[in-house]
Amino acid sequence: MKTNSTENNNLPYGEKKRGLSVVKIGGNVIEDSVALDKFLTLFSKIEGPKILVHGGGKLATQLANKLGIASQLVNGRRITDGESIDIITMVYGGLTNKTIVAKLQAKSCNAIGLSGADGDAIQAHKRPVKEIDYGFVGDIDGINSELINSLLKIGLTPVFCALSHDGNGQILNTNADTIASEIAIGMGEKYETTLYYCFEKKGVLLNINDENSVVTHINTAKYKELLDQKIIADGMLPKLENCYHALHHNVHKVCLGDLEMIHEDAQLFTTITL
Repeated sequence: MKTNSTENNNLPYGEKKRGLSVVKIGGNVIEDSVALDKFLTLFSKIEGPKILVHGGGKLATQLANKLGIASQLVNGRRITDGESIDIITMVYGGLTNKTIVAKLQAKSCNAIGLSGADGDAIQAHKRPVKEIDYGFVGDIDGINSELINSLLKIGLTPVFCALSHDGNGQILNTNADTIASEIAIGMGEKYETTLYYCFEKKGVLLNINDENSVVTHINTAKYKELLDQKIIADGMLPKLENCYHALHHNVHKVCLGDLEMIHEDAQLFTTITL
């Protein structure tokens, strides 16, 4: 993916990149007020510059149902028609985003809520119609790394919802995992970026029925081994593919685990490297 960058990003000889944490949370955390408060407490304590990316699909579905608007899903992916994009914009960019920002302010983390349209932060195009017409769903073209860096430099913590825009006035529903990955990639020239995916499991599990059977470190060789053994399969497969896409494009490392993963003393989670 391209990034909007005009300055020379070469660091002076001997100068190391500063660390940057990009953390993505999903609906399982957002929809549990206790878990969300615990997560945001831990997130606020992360040292150095940080960025939060969130989804929130279930809440959008609930509001749509209350308004009598049917939600369409194909293979777990939302079809975003004209009514749905209005609901998603209200929930993602409004209620969910601003609630998270307000809670972070209460924890002395000076956050700023953003969609991809704000400051031209995330540019995308409407997904082309192939077998399925996903409607107003965006595939990312670029990240405005200069804007994001300017916010980080003045001590703000960007909080991105899962919305991008096409440059012609249209907001687009965009996968939050992908947004987190592309932001980490886009900031990789300026920072040593670590990408955290917080989800319901403690990491990649050797035994799906044993929550503590976490593979704590996966490199390329181990990844191929786990693929051959069918340990990485089903829903975990696209997550790992996304992780390696990021690692091959400027991201230092990727971590997978539950919300405890971002605690400074956390040990039981999966770290993925090349």
